[in-house]
Amino acid sequence: MERQNISSGTKWENMVGYSRAVRLGSFVFVSGTTAVDENGDLVGPGDPYAQASFIFKKIEKALNDAGATLQDVVRTRMYLINVADWEAVCQAHSEALREVRPAATLVEVSALITPEMLVEIEVDAVVGA
Repeated sequence: MERQNISSGTKWENMVGYSRAVRLGSFVFVSGTTAVDENGDLVGPGDPYAQASFIFKKIEKALNDAGATLQDVVRTRMYLINVADWEAVCQAHSEALREVRPAATLVEVSALITPEMLVEIEVDAVVGA
């Protein structure tokens, strides 16, 4: 199977040595995604819903760049620094994926890369699923 690495062009990808997404055959794996825009600025400080909504838009772009769509998502993983934010994050999840209904995991973690980040989300997709 041919491997395709998808880059969003951020400095972090080179620094850390990862891809925004990787496509291998019909499988697409999107890296953990936070609410940081192309300028490196956090979107929605203090607002878990705004962060999660932005994240799903960013994930959708990565999927599109890999030849997939949100309709192809089969699994999501959501990492929250405060599990009490679950309803806001799940609202954004539902808005993006309500009809798809992927397998989903939501867990609380002790911290993300910066304290202002409230949520990080990753997805797996199968093109044509």
